[in-house]
Amino acid sequence: MARKAKSADTDAGDIIIIKKYANRRLYNTSSSNYITLDDLAKMVRENFEFQVLDAKSGDDITHSILTQIIMDEESNGGQMLPVSFLRQLIGMYGNSMQNLMPSYLEASMTNFRENQSKIREAFEKGISSNPLTAIHETNMALMRAAAETLIPGAKKDAPQKPSAPATEGKSGDEIAALREQMAAMQKKLDELGK
Repeated sequence: MARKAKSADTDAGDIIIIKKYANRRLYNTSSSNYITLDDLAKMVRENFEFQVLDAKSGDDITHSILTQIIMDEESNGGQMLPVSFLRQLIGMYGNSMQNLMPSYLEASMTNFRENQSKIREAFEKGISSNPLTAIHETNMALMRAAAETLIPGAKKDAPQKPSAPATEGKSGDEIAALREQMAAMQKKLDELGK
């Protein structure tokens, strides 16, 4: 299924022809200028349909150019393909299932792209209603309460946030004793650091 090109230089549905010369330069025949792999990546993201041809032989080298763009993206820190996936993909070469993989991967990616906004929306809703979020917030409140109790002055410097309910059974004397122990440990650490 060919995507429609969105360019004033081409009619809707036309495929932009890119020629690759021996000096590795890419020439956009539609706009009559030299472009880079980054420009091609941008064209892909903007749904421009193009075909890359070897300028000398006329062979279609679109596949190898797109693979090269993926390699550049992966090596420049934009890693999206997990090592386990790459290993499995390599393992499929020469396998009896190799012929099925292109159509399977294409169908999977098409399905993902078509449902991308639904997935994003579900993910965003899921984070706010996720029980793990509530557990995380409770743990953070408990940690803040512990810090306020054990570290003198932590409460006045920290922004006021709701804290967890006080633990039953802790008296003022026990808290004072804990503070004294913390102060003694801090003093010992300071002496060791000298």
